[in-house]
Amino acid sequence: MTWGRTAMPALVGGLLLTALLWWAGAGTDALHLQGSTDLLGGEAVSDLQQWLAPWAYDPPQPAQFAPDGDGTYYLDLFHTARQIRFGALFVFFTVGALFLLRWLPPVAGRAPAALLTLWAWAQVSAMLAVTVSAPWQIAAYGHGSYRFLPNLAGVMTGGRQLAVLVGLVAAAATVLVGRATAQGAGPLPRQEVPARAARLAATAGTAVIALSLLVLSYQRVAAAIQTAPYGGGFFSEPGDLLREVLLLGAWSGPAGTPVSDWLLARLSDVLVLAVVWWALRLLPGLLTRATVPAMAVGTVCATVLGLVAGQLLRVATVGGGMKWGLRYIVGNLGAGLPAALLWGLIAGAVAAVTLRLTAGRAPVED
Repeated sequence: MTWGRTAMPALVGGLLLTALLWWAGAGTDALHLQGSTDLLGGEAVSDLQQWLAPWAYDPPQPAQFAPDGDGTYYLDLFHTARQIRFGALFVFFTVGALFLLRWLPPVAGRAPAALLTLWAWAQVSAMLAVTVSAPWQIAAYGHGSYRFLPNLAGVMTGGRQLAVLVGLVAAAATVLVGRATAQGAGPLPRQEVPARAARLAATAGTAVIALSLLVLSYQRVAAAIQTAPYGGGFFSEPGDLLREVLLLGAWSGPAGTPVSDWLLARLSDVLVLAVVWWALRLLPGLLTRATVPAMAVGTVCATVLGLVAGQLLRVATVGGGMKWGLRYIVGNLGAGLPAALLWGLIAGAVAAVTLRLTAGRAPVED
């Protein structure tokens, strides 16, 4: 698809994603109305407030911005953070969708893959938007120079549950509009990829994901990453942030639990790696051109999809998650997005280089 044909669906998806998250955030005021707790229950209201708060334009407790009687400056900072958040959300999703629709057009044979990829990218866009606006939000609460990195780690994980649900709607709308604009575009390029080269590339990329999911996420290694001395100053105490950026999961040995239960819990990690491997196996043949950027972004989306699949399996198989209801299922969705972005980019680049080398072609284009 040409840039002109991808512009309309990307803009529609970006506007819809931004509008839906803004509308959902505006609904937090309704949770403070008298009777909402009686209608929904105290736990449900608390969960909804937590999930919607990162997208609410007004602070949940305005009084805390005026400890000395005049909190105008801090309130302005809070509103600036929200303006940056929603603006960045639109930009990140729209720009990413432009490239994804060009690399993976939503035509026959590619539409399901395009839908899943755009859904994953919507979640990544929401995480990036929350992250880039986090400094203003942290400063608005009066913590701009106090434990900045731990506060950043706490803020950047907010709003992920809502992004998982709303992102699917935005992705579906983007694909529908993209299919309409792709009509009459003529046959789109599709390259033949040797099966052996595709398998080797998928294995190499999956090995990178496994490094984070199985090695760095082991309890003792993760604890060492979080507690190692990194110096002082403004950027001291980066342990929490490093855990968010480097670790795709968390696991320990079967000590104190039956081995069968431990193995059942580890099935979610196996599913993550299986989804990533299968996606990387198919991705070079689905892309119009398997360049390093296309493979890298595609692998980020594959990693996000693998994490969501693993989280759903964990809910169904471990700890009676299904008995705890919808709030437990939604509350566990979307974890690991910062690490998925980092390791997905690295794994995609490794897979692209491996693909080109094993296929005996010219050096991969950047």
